Amino acid sequence: MERVWPVWMATVTAAEVTGFAVPATVGALTVAARPVVAVPALLAAGAVEGAVLGWGQSSVLRRILPDLPVRRWIAVTAAAAVLAYAIALLAPTFVTVWTAWPPGLLIPVAVLLGLALLNSIGVAQWTVLRHLAPRADRWIVYSALAWLAGLTVFMTFSTPLWHPGQAVGAVIAIGVAGGLLMAATMAAVTGVPVHRWSRPGVLESVGR
Repeated sequence: MERVWPVWMATVTAAEVTGFAVPATVGALTVAARPVVAVPALLAAGAVEGAVLGWGQSSVLRRILPDLPVRRWIAVTAAAAVLAYAIALLAPTFVTVWTAWPPGLLIPVAVLLGLALLNSIGVAQWTVLRHLAPRADRWIVYSALAWLAGLTVFMTFSTPLWHPGQAVGAVIAIGVAGGLLMAATMAAVTGVPVHRWSRPGVLESVGR
């Protein structure tokens, strides 16, 4: 079987950064808009990002998991991306509410929401993988670690470069550049279990 990891790395990186360009653009255009406008727009953009990412991932996974239901994979990935964006938007949308909470309430809620965000895509995709790949539950862990690492890289790169009053084009360019680094990081980490599944004999342990 051909080496899958390099193909996964290139395809998933390209798919994610392409999809992420949509919310990066929408976010820059709606930064001063009211939540009633900005939130639905960003959720819709998140759905596009998730769908493009799901398509890219499935195009590689079908090489080693021919029974993978592509449409379902894309659908659950898009839905999970919308959930992740919804969680991420809670903090800025309800800033006047949670800033008044005591630390004893704020910290555990923040941790739970953070875990939900990081695990949203992995859990959704696991529902598709669980009957197709051995130890599919590990996908949840790898996916969460991948997004944690990717988002950390994104914020470390992009946040210092964004400044009030910047042109929209500059804001978008910085976001997309950070998105490329995030996408490559995420693809590299999630490529580990994909590479394992591509090894001869590994999938024979699954009732297919």
